[in-house]
Amino acid sequence: MKIGTPLFVDAAVAVVLAAVGAIGTAFAVSSTRAEVPIEGFGYALFLVAALALGLRRHWPLPVFVVVAVCTSWYLVLGFAYGPILVAFMVSVYSAARHVRWARALPFAAAGLGVLLVHLITPGTKLGVLGAAPVAAWVVVPFCVGVVFQLRHDASVRARAETIRRIADGERFRVAQEVHDIVGHGLAAIKMQADIALHVLAKKPDQAEVALAAISRTSSQALDELRATLAVVRRGAELAPNPGLAQLDELRQRMAQAGVTVTVRTRGAAVLPAEVDLTGYRIVQESLTNVLRHSGSGQATVDIAYEQDQVRIAIANPTVAVPNTVEGSGIRGMRDRVHGLGGQFRAGVTDQRFEVHARLPIGARS
Repeated sequence: MKIGTPLFVDAAVAVVLAAVGAIGTAFAVSSTRAEVPIEGFGYALFLVAALALGLRRHWPLPVFVVVAVCTSWYLVLGFAYGPILVAFMVSVYSAARHVRWARALPFAAAGLGVLLVHLITPGTKLGVLGAAPVAAWVVVPFCVGVVFQLRHDASVRARAETIRRIADGERFRVAQEVHDIVGHGLAAIKMQADIALHVLAKKPDQAEVALAAISRTSSQALDELRATLAVVRRGAELAPNPGLAQLDELRQRMAQAGVTVTVRTRGAAVLPAEVDLTGYRIVQESLTNVLRHSGSGQATVDIAYEQDQVRIAIANPTVAVPNTVEGSGIRGMRDRVHGLGGQFRAGVTDQRFEVHARLPIGARS
């Protein structure tokens, strides 16, 4: 057994209880039974019971057996009620607190039977009338120990559930980040690769430009992916998260992929990191959807910084019939926004597909 802080603390408490209890035992007086002067053997029984409590957390049932035997022997010899009963009740509590109640209950019942023996000892004044208070010495600390054990178990379950929810949330966040990074990068790379294949034979110079764009896009996507996965591996990021300040770089990448993006900004504000990242991911995912599904080759992004919020709107022309089945990209954007306490909507209006998000600046940091 490894000796740790709990054992040291329990041993110190047991020594203090033994010292204080020894003094208290010397002055213990009972008016309900014949008094027998405290002698050396009585002190020895008390000291064994008190010092055994130093191991109550590690071996609660053996300690309870030792304390119960010492207490019963002490009372059978006719010594006055005193601090030894405190040691006994602590041992009962410890058995119920640190052992499952179904297993501890037979020991408690047996301990009560051993303790009741002194009531039928010749010279005892209480007799059977003393069964009720003696039973209380067992029932009360046992019930208290069970209650504390149940509270502890509930606390452990609640803590485990909280940890599980946090882990699930972190896995979802990383999955969403990987989806946004990889989805955007692959969509841009596919578009540029199609351009390169189309012009390779007739205009090799333009094919070279497209291939260079593929190289830059893949490098940027890999850098973002490494930074995101570093959170899982080390709990710390290798590079700052992207934010709305990097929209110009995103616009340039989209232009290389064949989508002309017009970015309009009103106002200015310092955003919390999570809000800034969420705003960037919404624009990125929306433009990725334009690249994948629109075919119009153009989009507008409007960013409006207000006192307590930032409004984001992305729109692009479309002639497609609205799809009632919501894709994972739209769901991911909605979950991000709602996670910050904001508002989100997406859909087709007047032959334009529009994404609108409102992010409260002071929601989280």
